Amino acid sequence: MTPSSRLQATLELAHEIDSAARPADSVASAWFRGRRDIGDRDRGRILELLYSLLRHHARLGWWLEGQGHKNAPRNRLLAWLVLEDGKTPEQVKGLFNGAKLAPARLSDREQALVARLQGHSIDHPAMPDEVRLECPSWAAGPMRRRFGTAFAKEMAALLKPAPLDLRVNPIRSTREAVLAALEELGVRAQASTLAPYGIRVNERLSLASLPMLKRGEVEIQDEGSQLVAMLVDAGPGERVVDFCAGAGGKTLAIAAQMANKGHVIACDVMEGRLKRAAERFRQAGLHNIQTRLLASETDRWVKRHKGGFDRVLVDAPCSGTGTWRRNPDARWRAQEELGLEGLVALQGRILASAARLVKPGGRLVYATCSMLPEENEEQVAAFLAAHSDFRVVPLSDAAPGLSRSAHPDYLSLTPARHDTDGFFAAVMERVAAPAAGETVTS
Repeated sequence: MTPSSRLQATLELAHEIDSAARPADSVASAWFRGRRDIGDRDRGRILELLYSLLRHHARLGWWLEGQGHKNAPRNRLLAWLVLEDGKTPEQVKGLFNGAKLAPARLSDREQALVARLQGHSIDHPAMPDEVRLECPSWAAGPMRRRFGTAFAKEMAALLKPAPLDLRVNPIRSTREAVLAALEELGVRAQASTLAPYGIRVNERLSLASLPMLKRGEVEIQDEGSQLVAMLVDAGPGERVVDFCAGAGGKTLAIAAQMANKGHVIACDVMEGRLKRAAERFRQAGLHNIQTRLLASETDRWVKRHKGGFDRVLVDAPCSGTGTWRRNPDARWRAQEELGLEGLVALQGRILASAARLVKPGGRLVYATCSMLPEENEEQVAAFLAAHSDFRVVPLSDAAPGLSRSAHPDYLSLTPARHDTDGFFAAVMERVAAPAAGETVTS
């Protein structure tokens, strides 16, 4: 592809993402599936530019607003080429030449915009901190309360691209064997510092070049997510529920942790997710997993299986603030439906309902990929206040090897401190049968 045709492809994809309700990575995957003629190298360059635009969404919008232009994909691309890529007006005009498979020619107004932006950089002293750090207004207050003087540092870390982390499937291979295989392929990788089955790949590459991924020997999973699954601490022969299984990444880790023995039930309210997860389970060679579609968090199945499980993981739907470096569009989409207050209320209902499944002496793990106190520590405090039959298992007891958490009792990870996605997890144990009036009925 020519440079101009890559720009046009990026524009088409950016328009798709702006108009879709789905996450950018899902939209991009579907878009490329319909364009098999685009090779891996061009695909990589298009995605790199696309995600650069997403990571600079607020700053580009600030410049465009100041110039009286809409914050639209074509305008953002023009601003990016000048402010960050350093293109001159003449170079931009040459790229937007109206040729076949190239962007349409610049209008007089667009040419004036490019000329006015020349000589500036994407950051400007007059920018508010929230704009410069790409923090949406709904999250600014909670994030400042969470990080205090470290707010800018933590937000800056969320602007960097996320690394590629793999989790070795111990049913199929070992970390040593996978590292050796990656070395033979010429891929630079190293063992993760925290997760026992984790591998960090230190370069960008096409996933199609990893045969161990196709064979189910590894899964793509952030190191922080691997640690959350590890806290479930499920053993062979136990009964486990992953209450909000989604795509099944943590389910896979838990089932492998159990040496393919026992019983894991992957629950979700989205049938499509469970079907895709089931395919991943088969590819990984794990046969101790059963999927269960729930009508809601208070599905009658929960009541019928009250107190029947050794371990229950609640990986609750959340704002996703911890995944912004991986999913930069999420910061502008997270609050479109429920809002933060609605999410917090939903999390509380899910946690209270799922807790019914835990037997006395069993473990309940509440987790999010958020860094907001409202969704994490405050959510756990509210649950414990309403459920005297549960107690916190301090992280030092639940996972003695994890000494670098930002919280003494809970797993609390941030990109700036741990170079993982932002994750929170609290381990709780049911110490007695639930008191009267403390259960949720369907």
